[in-house]
Amino acid sequence: MLQTPSGGAGSGTAARDSGLMSIGTVLNVLRDEFPEVTISKIRFLESEGLVEPRRTPSGYRKFSAEDVERLGHILRMQRDHYLPLKVIREHLDAMERGEAVPLPLVGRQRTPQDAPAAVEGPTVARVGRAELLAAADIDEGELKEWESYGLIAPLEDGAYDAEAVTVAALVAELGRFGIEPRHLRVMKAAADREAGLVDQIVAPLKRHRNPQTRAHAEARTKELADLTMKLHAALVKTALGVRIP
Repeated sequence: MLQTPSGGAGSGTAARDSGLMSIGTVLNVLRDEFPEVTISKIRFLESEGLVEPRRTPSGYRKFSAEDVERLGHILRMQRDHYLPLKVIREHLDAMERGEAVPLPLVGRQRTPQDAPAAVEGPTVARVGRAELLAAADIDEGELKEWESYGLIAPLEDGAYDAEAVTVAALVAELGRFGIEPRHLRVMKAAADREAGLVDQIVAPLKRHRNPQTRAHAEARTKELADLTMKLHAALVKTALGVRIP
C-alpha cells in the first residue's frame, strides 16, 4: 500500500489538507517504489485514460489517494508483468466492476530465480506497436533503433508477439545502466546460435507426419529452451564471478 507523506510545504501541503495532491507530490510518493517514474510518465498515463485526476479552475491536476493507488497498480503491472496499457486498463476496469478476473500474462513474468512462471489466467499473444511502446515506456525512435539491430521484429501483419514486450522492457532496463542496443548484438547473435542448435535437434520430429510426434517436438523444444537458458545464465554468472540468489 502506497503511503502519502505527512510533511511538505506550499501547494503540496494545501493539496494534502484538502485530501488531494499535486502531481509533484504524487511523483514523490511513487518514487519510493518506482524511482524511474517521471511527471511525463504520469501525464502519459492520464492521456491514455488510465487515471483521471481532478482539475482546478486554473487547470492544475489534483490527485486523490485512490488515484495514487491506481497509478501504483498500473506501474507495478508494467514493471512486474510487462502488460500493455490496453490490457491494464481492461483489467482495472473489470476490477472496478467487481469482477474477479485473473491477471493476464504477457511474455515472461518476473518470478523468483528458476521458479516456474504462473500458468493460470489468459495469455495475451499479440500486441500492437503503440501498446509495445507504452509497455516499455519508449518512443518510436528507440523502437526503430532496436529493430535495426534485430533485437525486436514485428510479425507479418505489423503486430508483435508477447515475448517482444519482455525483450523491450529488458532492453530499456539495460539502457539505464548505459548498455546501448548496439552492445546487445552479441547477445542476439548468441541467442540465434542457441536457437539454431535446438532447432537442429528437434527438426526431424517436426517433419514427422504423426501429429503426436510433432506435438512431442514442441514439448521437446520448450524443454531444451529452458535448459539452454539456465545454462546460459549459469555461464554468465560464472564468468562474472557473482552469485545471484
